[in-house]
Amino acid sequence: MGPTINDSTRSPTAGAKLAGMIQPARTPRILNHDIMGCTAEGVLGNQLYSGRALGASDPDDLIQLHPDLRPQWTAICNHYARIGLSHSREVIWDVDTGRLAAHPEHEPSVFYFGDAEQRKRPDERWYRTVDYINSKNRFMALANDLGVPVPRTLCFDEVTQISADDMGAAPYPCYLKAAVSVSGVGIYRCDDPQALQAAIQTFEPNVPVQIQDEVRTDCFLNLQYEAIDGRAERLAATEQILDGCVHQGNRHPVPAPPWAVVEPMADWLVEQGMRGVFAFDVAVIDTDEGREHLAIECNPRWNGASYPTMIARKLGIEHWLARTFPTQHRMLADIDLSGIEYDPRTGEGVILVNWGPVLVGKLLVLLAGDPDRQQALALLLSQRL
Repeated sequence: MGPTINDSTRSPTAGAKLAGMIQPARTPRILNHDIMGCTAEGVLGNQLYSGRALGASDPDDLIQLHPDLRPQWTAICNHYARIGLSHSREVIWDVDTGRLAAHPEHEPSVFYFGDAEQRKRPDERWYRTVDYINSKNRFMALANDLGVPVPRTLCFDEVTQISADDMGAAPYPCYLKAAVSVSGVGIYRCDDPQALQAAIQTFEPNVPVQIQDEVRTDCFLNLQYEAIDGRAERLAATEQILDGCVHQGNRHPVPAPPWAVVEPMADWLVEQGMRGVFAFDVAVIDTDEGREHLAIECNPRWNGASYPTMIARKLGIEHWLARTFPTQHRMLADIDLSGIEYDPRTGEGVILVNWGPVLVGKLLVLLAGDPDRQQALALLLSQRL
């Protein structure tokens, strides 16, 4: 039994989940997927990310979009119309969380249920569950309680608690991680005690951190769940495309995804009050004894893989690659997708997912088709961007 967040005692529920059986919620939603309350400083164009929820919306939903995206509205609607992707056209052109309270008849859908969301649309159990598992240290404690395999990790309530003995005993290379971080910020790879000491000095004294063994693999999976009717339902398993510790994209499908590794924790989180989409990062390690899977962390929120996943599910796309591309254009209408735009008849082509950051020269794009077709589409698209 895992620890409880609320006063009542709750135990994890068993039961296998069947992928692909999730039915879309019929209650109209209000989507506010602004990330400014949960993002790293300095991410280029992060105020423009609310637009990526558009493809995941339904026609009866409301959606909040940053007003800077308004000049792109006609172009993105035309693109989605051509590819047969339905979406909300009821737009509120601001991302103030106060709008969540102004529409109580709509189910809230947010990127991350944090302090601002709790103030406007209170849900104490959801809020406390997100806050609990958003800490990498509490994630490790819960994993140990529930028997979820993880890398060897030393957790510290404050960085000043790391002693000389800890630094001497740490296996190198290792990672020093802030217990709460986003976008790879606050994560340092340390090759020796001197590097670890230097990384320690970058933190304020009271910051909780962990020292974790380096996982020797180049394969990390993202296992997404959605809380539906009090159950943790499997959403999608994708392979992560990383640049160091920074997420760059995802590939679907994954052969034999290791759902059983994280399922006890997914069940526990939903019992505690988790709502919406959440995901786990899992390392895949090939050993002499066979393949091993280690859970690294939980993202108690939508993540970069969620938006192409939702679009792919709506359009029935099984094979896809989502990745970020740079572009010289600053208007969607100036990008020529003729001949490579997604075609519902063939099930192949280019779909714009995170389209708002075109204003700062980048786009997250879904490339539908088998791996060879994905590669060809990526080359053709790059030539036009």
